[in-house]
Amino acid sequence: MSYELIALFMFAAMMALLLTGQRVFGVIGAVAVIAALPLWGTGGVEIAFAQSIKLMKWYPLLTLPMFIFMGYMLSESRIADDLYRMFHVWFGPVPGGLAIGTILLMVVISAMNGLSVAGMAIGATIALPELLRRGYDKVMITGVVQGGSSLGILIPPSVVLVLYGMIARQPVSQLWLAGVFPGLLMATLFILYIAVRCKLQPHLGPPLSKEERDAITWKERIVLMKAGFLPFMIFFLMNGLFLMGVTSLVESSAVGALASMAAAFIKGRLSREVMENVLRKTLGISCMFMWIILAALCFGAVFDGLGAVRAIENFFLGQLGLEPWQILILMQLSFLLMGTFLDDTAMLVIVAPLYVPLVKVLGFDLVWYGILYTITCQIAYMTPPFGYNLFLMRAMAPPEIKLRHIYASVIPFVAIMLLTLVIVMLYPDLALWLPEQFRGKLRG
Repeated sequence: MSYELIALFMFAAMMALLLTGQRVFGVIGAVAVIAALPLWGTGGVEIAFAQSIKLMKWYPLLTLPMFIFMGYMLSESRIADDLYRMFHVWFGPVPGGLAIGTILLMVVISAMNGLSVAGMAIGATIALPELLRRGYDKVMITGVVQGGSSLGILIPPSVVLVLYGMIARQPVSQLWLAGVFPGLLMATLFILYIAVRCKLQPHLGPPLSKEERDAITWKERIVLMKAGFLPFMIFFLMNGLFLMGVTSLVESSAVGALASMAAAFIKGRLSREVMENVLRKTLGISCMFMWIILAALCFGAVFDGLGAVRAIENFFLGQLGLEPWQILILMQLSFLLMGTFLDDTAMLVIVAPLYVPLVKVLGFDLVWYGILYTITCQIAYMTPPFGYNLFLMRAMAPPEIKLRHIYASVIPFVAIMLLTLVIVMLYPDLALWLPEQFRGKLRG
């Protein structure tokens, strides 16, 4: 069987199996192992074992369960609730203030978890009912929760960037630092949009009434400020030690996990039930990502053997004669198209073995490209018909939030994400300046 036929079989079989609703890692891993047989004969059965050893030897992978544990500990022990109440009191008097506070809450949760699902769960269960009760517009606040929760895969510690780092063989610490300014830029644009729109249309985000504002004493405000101070201390303890070079990347994740447990204990909320829920959810999410990374490594190894990267490179540069930037734009457009019916991990596993080596050949920085890919994933999370966040919101939102509200709500936030993507493409230093400042200074 020719290499071209093997590659065609891999894509056709993978798409057909994905349409059956099977697990992404099971489909991709199975296709990779089966396709390895005509390529390497009976030795092809060794591919999964070889890649699993490679995976187990990748030390930074230990950060994955640590940060996931930390995020769920903060969520299950209701420390995130305290943080939201703080934002509620301090930003409530401003038009759209509660929505702005929700975005800020999502930024903090993103900086402690790295998963969009955690931000979505907190936003939909804590913020959304309160915003509805306060008379906020259904469509706008649904978009606020969806857009804010997507920040979890861009602002460090991003689990998606850990996955990209493994496949692209790039340092996770550099990728996380590269995501800081683009993530903050996107959050700032979200806040500006909310502030301007609620200023022009005050009925969309009414401020707290004078009676409610007067009912909250300064003593209560200070108490709430102290309650919200604890999560910030965890964040700065974890990241400050890492940026000062005191702890390595993995050690920093362990500091975060232990600090979150200590915070829950100080609050008197570290019960057996909380611990059991946190451990169960951490194990489930960690195992899922481990299987996905293993499947991605198997798939990439087969593609390396097929020489598919060289074929794609020859097609774009030789036959079509395109410039590097034209090829990069086409790659991003293909991600946006795939994002309408595939999730971020499926896109990365399917396309990264082809795109990542090509990006390197074109002379672009792979850390910078990882940020472009992640922003594109954020857009994919929110674009119909199969955006991941759309379905999560439908499952978690109160009954009065209908599917039409959810679909309509994403339009301005997707536009802001596209604007951020263009800005980062035009100004690569926005992503690369911070990693450059700490290059060679960090441990692990």
